[in-house]
Amino acid sequence: MLSKEDLDYFNYGSVENKKFWKRLRGRPDFKNKSILDFGCGHGSLCIDIAKSGASTVTGIDLNKNLLKFARENLDTNYNNLSEKIIFEEKDLLKDNFNKKFDIIVTKDTFEHSLNLPDILNRFYDLLNDDGKAYIGFGPLYNSFNGDHGRTQLKVPWMHVILSEKIIINRYNKKNSNQIDKIEDLGLSKYSFKDYKKIFSESKFNIDYFITNQSDHPVGKVFNILSKINFLEEYFTFNIYCILRKI
Repeated sequence: MLSKEDLDYFNYGSVENKKFWKRLRGRPDFKNKSILDFGCGHGSLCIDIAKSGASTVTGIDLNKNLLKFARENLDTNYNNLSEKIIFEEKDLLKDNFNKKFDIIVTKDTFEHSLNLPDILNRFYDLLNDDGKAYIGFGPLYNSFNGDHGRTQLKVPWMHVILSEKIIINRYNKKNSNQIDKIEDLGLSKYSFKDYKKIFSESKFNIDYFITNQSDHPVGKVFNILSKINFLEEYFTFNIYCILRKI
């Protein structure tokens, strides 16, 4: 049985999808295209894309519970799309794929993804010629809430101010699940500077790149502050970009 908590999160994702496409200059033409969703989670973006005319949508994730919900929700509430969509537990860097894709999408995943240069190389290999990757994610680690609350520090930027050793020791004293590094909390720790370098050094052509996309009034303030060189790293909170295989 589908839990209310999972359904609420799925429905919230459906609302957020509209913002995702708006921040990427609008929804691409999915008609008769093959799509890969990297980090599909509850599957809301896969449903959205399948409804837009894609021929096939493959959603991959490593979280068994999220995939279980995505499959059950597809069968229960979107059975008319079941022949188009498949949800698979796959490791992008380790597992084989028996096809290539016209478009790869990833929403709110790169802030958790380690080995990002390898991931982009894999994207490139899995795309057909002139294929595109639509990417949106945040908050970035060095932004005010870049720890996603997982360090349990509760004060904005405190995860940046304190040393990693102090954060880890404090966390381990309060929790039974012990960590050895910040990455154990599912955070990549890449800086905005790191992301820019990784994207620019990838094989892709960068067709579009924009930061600090938000409907919240504070987002506009942060966008202004991010234009100041020494504040850029700490007031840039998200990235939206389109990469094209050339």
